[in-house]
Amino acid sequence: MLSSVFFRRMVQCSFAFAWLLSPTVGVFPQAPGTTVDGNDSSRPAMAESSRTALSESNFFSRVAHFYARDWAGTLPASPAPTRRGVDAPLDSPPFPNGDWGYNASPTIGAPDGNVYPLMTALHHPDSRTKVYGWIDPSLNYSTSSTSDYPLAYAVFPNRLELSQAVVYVERLPNTVQNTHFDFGFHLTALYGIDYRFTTSKGYLSYQLLQKNRQNGFDPVLEYVDLYFPVKQGLNVRVGRLLSVPGIEAQLAPNNYNYTHSILYATDPFTATGTVATLKLSNQWLVQAGLSAGHDIAPWSQGAKPSATACVDYDTKSNHDSFLLCADGLNSGKYAFNNVQFYDAVWYHKFNAKWHMASESWFMYQLQVPNVSANAMHAPTTIPGANGAFCTGGVATCFAPEWAMLNYLNREISGKTLIGFRSDFVNDKKGQRTGVATKYTENTLYLSHYIGSTIQIRPEIRFDHSWDRAGYDNGTRYSQFFAGLDFIYHF
Repeated sequence: MLSSVFFRRMVQCSFAFAWLLSPTVGVFPQAPGTTVDGNDSSRPAMAESSRTALSESNFFSRVAHFYARDWAGTLPASPAPTRRGVDAPLDSPPFPNGDWGYNASPTIGAPDGNVYPLMTALHHPDSRTKVYGWIDPSLNYSTSSTSDYPLAYAVFPNRLELSQAVVYVERLPNTVQNTHFDFGFHLTALYGIDYRFTTSKGYLSYQLLQKNRQNGFDPVLEYVDLYFPVKQGLNVRVGRLLSVPGIEAQLAPNNYNYTHSILYATDPFTATGTVATLKLSNQWLVQAGLSAGHDIAPWSQGAKPSATACVDYDTKSNHDSFLLCADGLNSGKYAFNNVQFYDAVWYHKFNAKWHMASESWFMYQLQVPNVSANAMHAPTTIPGANGAFCTGGVATCFAPEWAMLNYLNREISGKTLIGFRSDFVNDKKGQRTGVATKYTENTLYLSHYIGSTIQIRPEIRFDHSWDRAGYDNGTRYSQFFAGLDFIYHF
């Protein structure tokens, strides 16, 4: 359950950590950077008059002053920094990103316009090495009593929880310029119930895979970026990365709403390896990578060399974006989360207020152990990796899944969006969810900003499993859910 003491200690520790790492003696250059993993790049930097006002008090007074002016809407802003390429298609806020998303790279050509309360209070709002984060408590009501899964990430019904508390330390490569080499790095510390969906085998994974702790700690993203002036920009990311395809992300502010689709709850999340992202022109971008497999460290048993290849095309108007990916490609034989993953994403902007985001994928594994009662001589399943409900009494079988997803969003104002999500997943052999059935979910959601530092995201949602009872530990066919989260940025 939530603890005021935990929140206070978390914020105090992050402030102290930021002070230790901040460029207080001019060690780090003071120049604009670029965004990370599709994070917004359109928010304007703070005007000089605001910096001057914030310099007139002690650290904690400056923090309070920043929030007071931010929430009152009186925090001055300077013009947005220059970008290279086409204009961003969306406003952010209220949307989580200004650009159409692709993972495992900064948005090449987009500047870093983000300003954070903590760095501002430390007198370094424009530092290229930044420390920031958020605290994200959540509250939900559900008709299920023991488990909301495969609803994610709010798997514990009728609870007030700490979804995630996150601290970022990063330096962003400057991809607006295309004349010289630059570099960046990123470190993440995450604590909360959401670690259950970010865990990668070999990274403190005993918390979930062995002890099944409700809350846990996970270093979700740890990487370096190497940027080269090749074509319109080449970024090579090395380390622990987000899985390349998809609309949604593990970190709360990077999503339209509080909960995730079933499609996202059942596909891979992270990889450890390298991904090269080459922007060929304003319309074309390609990605290629090599990793140890989905959600597994290279030093863990079951790691397999796995390839990634993606191509992205944006129309000249930037009203449409198409991203096709093949991810985690290898022999496809049963191993820890060793799905062969083929994903397609389409973004479309109807006009200044309306846009949609659609995704579909197909995944499979080969020679998955049969966990049916009539299985003959089935091999033992791997801890943390489900078997399949095969037919015919065979020892192993082919286990495929496919899914479709659509988000429809409307901007109400510069602070508010409303949206509707519909989702279909067919877990044909029950290998991803533990129940061989088709699932649908429909969610109506709203996201509202107070200033630029607080987000409130209420939603209502209805889930249904069609062939077998897939909810509340296999006792219900349907589930109604209402909830919200509250993201406090620092």
